[in-house]
Order: sequence, then structure tokens, then C-alpha cells
Amino acid sequence: MDTRQRLEGIEKIIRELEDLKNSQASVLKKVTQVEAENINLNIDALDLADVHEDADKALENLNKLTEEIQTYRDEFVKKHKLDVPETV
Repeated sequence: MDTRQRLEGIEKIIRELEDLKNSQASVLKKVTQVEAENINLNIDALDLADVHEDADKALENLNKLTEEIQTYRDEFVKKHKLDVPETV
């Protein structure tokens, strides 16, 4: 696999991580909506605090991982001089 193909693979992973982050943000939003509805209903069995905390932590982890992979990509591009246009 050449360096351009590796870069394409890295960028694909970043796009997939962004998609995961969006999905996880949606999960967190829905958990929050259920919690808000339960304020009126006051159903004791519907305690989503742990679920909310886990969803929030997963989103934080995805954000951190995405930043790390973006840094890796930037260093990879610089190391292999992929930011310089190819000459024909």
C-alpha cells in the first residue's frame, strides 16, 4: 500500500469516526429527551443517569480519538510530503 492509499484509508477512518460521533450525539440527545419527559411522569424505574453518563463518556472518547487520528494524519502528510502537489 503506497502512502497516498494509506492517507485515503486514514481519511476514511476519520469520516467514519465523525459519523460515529454524530450517531452518539443523537443517542445522547434522545436520552436527554426521555429524561425530560420523565420529569413530568416521575417514573422511578426510568432512571437513565447511568445511560446518560455512559453516552456522554462515549462521545467524549470519540472526540478525543478523532482529534488524535487527525493529528496522526497531519503528521503523516507532513512526513511523507503529501501536502506538496504532485509533479507530472
